[in-house]
Amino acid sequence: MSTEANQLQGFILLSANQVEEIHSYVRHFIHEKSGAQLLHISNDDDNKVFSITFRTPPSNDTGLPHILEHSVLCGSRKYPVKEPFVELMKGSLNTFLNAMTFPDKTMYPVASRNEKDFFHLMDVYLDAVFFPQLLENPEILMQEGWHYDMTDPKDELTYKGVVYNEMKGAFSAPESILFRNIQNSLFPDTPYRYESGGDPRAIPQLTQEEFVAFHRRYYHPSNSFIILYGNGDLNEQLQYLDQNYLSQFDRIEVDSEITEQAAFKAPGKKVIDYPLSSDEDEQEKTLMSLNFVAGKATDPEQYLALQILEYLLLEMESSPLKRALIQADLGKDVFGSVDTSILQPVLSIVLKNTEEERAEQFQDVVFTTLRQLVKNGIDQRLIEAALNPFEFQLREADFKQYPKGLVYSLQVLDSWLYGGDPLAHLAYEPTLKKLKDGLGYRYFEQLIERVFLQNSHHSLLIVRPKKGLGEARNQELRAELAKRKAAMSQEEITRLIAETKKLQERQQTPDDPEALAKIPMVELKDVKREVEALAVHELKWQGNQVLYHSDMTNSILYLNFYFRCDQISAEAIPYLGLLTQVFGKMATERYSVEELSTETNLQTGRLDFNVQTFGQSGDATQFTPYFVIKTSVLKEKLPRLLELLDQILLHTKMSDERRLQEIIRETKSRIEMRIFDQGHRVVLGRLLSYYSPLGAYQEKVKGIEFYRFLLKLEREFSNHAKELTQQLAQVAEQLINRNQLLIQLTCEEQNLQEVESLVSQFTAGIHATPVTVQQNVALADVKNEGIMTAGDVQYVAKGFNFLKAGYSYQGQLLVLRSIMSTDYLWSRVRVQGGAYGAFLHLDRHGNFGFASYRDPNLSRTLKVYDEAAAYLRDFRIEDREMTKLILGTISRLDTPLTPSLKGDEIMDRYLRGISLEELQQEREQVLNTTQEEIRNLAPLVEKVLADAPYCVLGNRETIEEEGELFQQTFQLFA
Repeated sequence: MSTEANQLQGFILLSANQVEEIHSYVRHFIHEKSGAQLLHISNDDDNKVFSITFRTPPSNDTGLPHILEHSVLCGSRKYPVKEPFVELMKGSLNTFLNAMTFPDKTMYPVASRNEKDFFHLMDVYLDAVFFPQLLENPEILMQEGWHYDMTDPKDELTYKGVVYNEMKGAFSAPESILFRNIQNSLFPDTPYRYESGGDPRAIPQLTQEEFVAFHRRYYHPSNSFIILYGNGDLNEQLQYLDQNYLSQFDRIEVDSEITEQAAFKAPGKKVIDYPLSSDEDEQEKTLMSLNFVAGKATDPEQYLALQILEYLLLEMESSPLKRALIQADLGKDVFGSVDTSILQPVLSIVLKNTEEERAEQFQDVVFTTLRQLVKNGIDQRLIEAALNPFEFQLREADFKQYPKGLVYSLQVLDSWLYGGDPLAHLAYEPTLKKLKDGLGYRYFEQLIERVFLQNSHHSLLIVRPKKGLGEARNQELRAELAKRKAAMSQEEITRLIAETKKLQERQQTPDDPEALAKIPMVELKDVKREVEALAVHELKWQGNQVLYHSDMTNSILYLNFYFRCDQISAEAIPYLGLLTQVFGKMATERYSVEELSTETNLQTGRLDFNVQTFGQSGDATQFTPYFVIKTSVLKEKLPRLLELLDQILLHTKMSDERRLQEIIRETKSRIEMRIFDQGHRVVLGRLLSYYSPLGAYQEKVKGIEFYRFLLKLEREFSNHAKELTQQLAQVAEQLINRNQLLIQLTCEEQNLQEVESLVSQFTAGIHATPVTVQQNVALADVKNEGIMTAGDVQYVAKGFNFLKAGYSYQGQLLVLRSIMSTDYLWSRVRVQGGAYGAFLHLDRHGNFGFASYRDPNLSRTLKVYDEAAAYLRDFRIEDREMTKLILGTISRLDTPLTPSLKGDEIMDRYLRGISLEELQQEREQVLNTTQEEIRNLAPLVEKVLADAPYCVLGNRETIEEEGELFQQTFQLFA
């Protein structure tokens, strides 16, 4: 390191440890001059991660930490452009780029596999957090947080702002309202009582002075936690940090420590109303939760044990507390939550679709069940079944699209932020051993006693529906704003209009080319020209085709089964969606529901069921649907996995009407949560069903159409239960057919022969009968739909199919997607329109659709979509900016793939008929895209959008006010 073993580039080494669990050498430093703490996690991972985190305890509900997180990335000392963050999205090779606000911290992480790009990302982020333009520019708070919006004296006074509308969307869902109030109910004397994201009713109280003061107080190196991960050069990275940033600061005392809440002497209770439309049924629309404070996050044993305990009690089909609550028929859905990312972790038990008057019975069932578990003991196999998935995930370390360094950084902060050992949650072996050893001495029974039965520090939270509350609040807000406007002098109104116009002018004025040129970027020569070829071997096992990929997987097998389902009749398609929820959750000939759940968790790392559709590249109409079973399993447990699959696929007892009803209710409940949380994806899927057979199929198995199918099943269940179980059994029998099976396997080569033998024995037991293709899915009849909820924002989608419009797929379209998503829509829909975001979806099948999310607008956003072609006709930027857009497009093509994701990619290419040559051509087209080619795409966009359908999910009042836009409107949640 240096002549002085404990000093390097201005940093003092505090500790150094080999952490075998993550195959890394970890050094903990403190920067002598500035007081910044730094953790360096060194290993051979080329996907390098940098993050800087500040402890940012909120002192009110204005969302100051959240708005600041948005705003520091809106220009800085070295990079005086409006949106450096967006410029990095456009023009870097990042594998991760984001910023995140938590209840007590704000984190700025980036990742890249390119060394030069990695330093560029660090530089922009560090300059942003330490020297942001927001300190002098009030328009940044106005844009990202909130502002009074008025451009004419005759206009109504309104609020506008990105975070304001984001949080209006976040506070629209009853589940979100519940989870956002749990900490408030448990920590009345600490910063956790406040909403760090911002309560929309409090956000407009935030002033520029408070905004600036918060930054100056907390965004100092002495209050920072820096993490470097991967195979980068330690000396070079530390030298860069010291010389370019940290040496400019002197160490100070920052009072940001999170205080501990004193334990309650008696349980608390809180009741909150949430909006329900005036014509929605209030029956069984209440949510409630019991929430328990348990220990400290700095205790690695408690940290992991709580996660396992929550899973043990509430997440498996065999979970005893979940089963007790479901069987008591108190509500239609039960699930749990454990938050270990705050100083004092919280475990919550949630009951959904219930009634307020059942609260006492809810508590009685919970505590009675827990007492019985302590008294009688918990089945050891059940505990092992809860432990196994956690051990599997810890050892597998497959975080899909998220860099390992990011996930490890979050785990580090869960202790380090509170003065604990940074390695507490990374070096998990001693903790895991203690928990496994605890099977012999009632460890989890004792934990239940401490966390639940002897713990007065808990709360009952009830979130109940109130008809017309949303409308009443909106009227109240309008009246309040009208009153404020009426109280303004003419001079104040004139000033307000001037401020609004000044903000709009800033938003609409392009950045200075010289300023843009300061954003660092790699060159196209730094980008590899060749597409990564994924080695795949096509094999035949007992007549079934197998696509095999060899990879280092630490003795884990990723074994996936694809059953074609185009033999299922059009009217039976929704039952496939239901089967994804039924399989593995109902009794079989050999196992009860509880036994099956326990065995599945004991023997597998993953067992998922899904329906996927694979269209043919370059074809707007042809596609093949598959019922997909994805598994991960240790090699030695493969025989047990296959035995379980045999039971699930061939011997599930569909005749259990009560259990089927429970599954329908729970599935419907989870889709309701997804609709609010991922409304942009839901509305885009609905839009695709208007013009894409592939989209229409997906809509029937997982979209709004599937939700309405479940709603009907639930309402008519008592009259049609027997018929339903018979239909489901019939579809399952048609589906599981060896003649329709394709297998994908990723594992180490030495395991291949053994896997072949076992899988061949398994498939031999599946019947093989001739099939008749019946796929004839009809497109949705309705166009231009308005789907109404009690939410406060919209999700707006519009599009069509460019193949049907006479155009072909080309790589330049991916650059167009980058331009639309990170430039045009970002500026017009997000920055100027105040929505949380917007994007363009397009694919090789010709599907083309714009979508916005958490959008305060409706017709305005549709108008922005319609003006996209005009924007493209005049598209002219500096060559350097064009290169950035190409780089950003390439970064999205080059997302690092884990072994399991490589298997998924192999199947995607194979089933969609995409050759390596086609991918290489696409890449070359992207790399060589010119501005003229982008301008030449304007007619495509114009033709696609001419008379294109649209779909809006959103606020009932807003949709009704603009009702002339729609051919059909309906209330989603009846």
